Amino acid sequence: MSSQHADRFADDPAFAVHAGGKLTVRPTRSITSLADLALTYTPGVARVSSAIAAEPDLARDYTWAPRAVAIVSDGTAVLGLGDIGPVASLPVMEGKACLFSEFGGLSGVPIVLATTDVDAIVETVVAMAPSFGGVNLEDISAPRCFEIEARLRERLDIPVMHDDQHGTAIVVLAALRNAARVVGRPLGDLRVVVSGAGAAGVACAKILLEAGVGDIAVADSQGVLHTGRTGLTEIKQWVAEHTNRAGHAGSMVEALAGADVYLGLSGGSVPESAIAAMAPDCIVFSLANPVPEVDPVMAARYAAVVATGRSGEPNQINNVLAFPGVFRGAIDAGATAITEEMKLAAAAAIADVVGDEVRADYVVPSPLDRRVATAVAEAVAACAREQGITR
Repeated sequence: MSSQHADRFADDPAFAVHAGGKLTVRPTRSITSLADLALTYTPGVARVSSAIAAEPDLARDYTWAPRAVAIVSDGTAVLGLGDIGPVASLPVMEGKACLFSEFGGLSGVPIVLATTDVDAIVETVVAMAPSFGGVNLEDISAPRCFEIEARLRERLDIPVMHDDQHGTAIVVLAALRNAARVVGRPLGDLRVVVSGAGAAGVACAKILLEAGVGDIAVADSQGVLHTGRTGLTEIKQWVAEHTNRAGHAGSMVEALAGADVYLGLSGGSVPESAIAAMAPDCIVFSLANPVPEVDPVMAARYAAVVATGRSGEPNQINNVLAFPGVFRGAIDAGATAITEEMKLAAAAAIADVVGDEVRADYVVPSPLDRRVATAVAEAVAACAREQGITR
């Protein structure tokens, strides 16, 4: 880093952490002799490559590919920053790689693409897939992210997951399972209002449906999705057809009246009167960053359980509780995909780490709890084997 840049950001500790980038590639074995060189590269490597050419499955044991995850983004939906482009998104992808290594023991490789074209992204990822054991799609805007993930899942025989969708959904379900225990309600009795019909909102709605939540209303900026609305995208039409049994057709605030759960995934703000109108002992998950849609202090006046996406607050809904273990378990089992059942197994594993210690301010483990990734990996691997989708 130039001294000019170092001086400009000297007072911000975040820049010191990111100086020079956060990643490096290091060999697993040193080269200290000609014999080491001959075995690491030519001529020894030719014997390994020839064996893999004859028997491709040997790559699982003799290359890094099965333990490497491509972290792919086009920089169009980054954190709370939006469409900032591939170069500006690279520090985020580097950070994701650090989390893969720290919590999952996997090598994450940041790959930012200078295109937003769906076909180009799909073809690029397919072309480079032989170098990796999994693909983590990251910070790609909706609705393109749905099509990109679906097409890659269809064409690749390695785990593919868009973490903004499914990592969020897994942790939300884990937290809701335990929050329901705190208030003494089964999931099937809960009415949930989801604010946001983007990548995370749609995925959360789907996983909550699969988990047996009683009823779900999903709202976008125009109000609650319902079958009478026109002009819906294909994915929003699916949501409208599979949720909202109560038939809400107005605003998100109107749907909150008497609701048991608010799940915020959209930003903006929710008036106190709307939270006050929710059911007694309600649950508020307000996950926008850096500013939650519902102030947690205000929410605590009405809700029995409050969760946010913020560090330093109780009940942080953080994707790091999910994705390292999900990929670790899928890769360890030799899974060819990440299924809905594997996601449900991951959510149950996260919730079970809390176990009998569950209370209003502890419905999910800390993001730094080292038990989580192991528990998730074991649950996901076992589910993959039970489903028979392993190599």
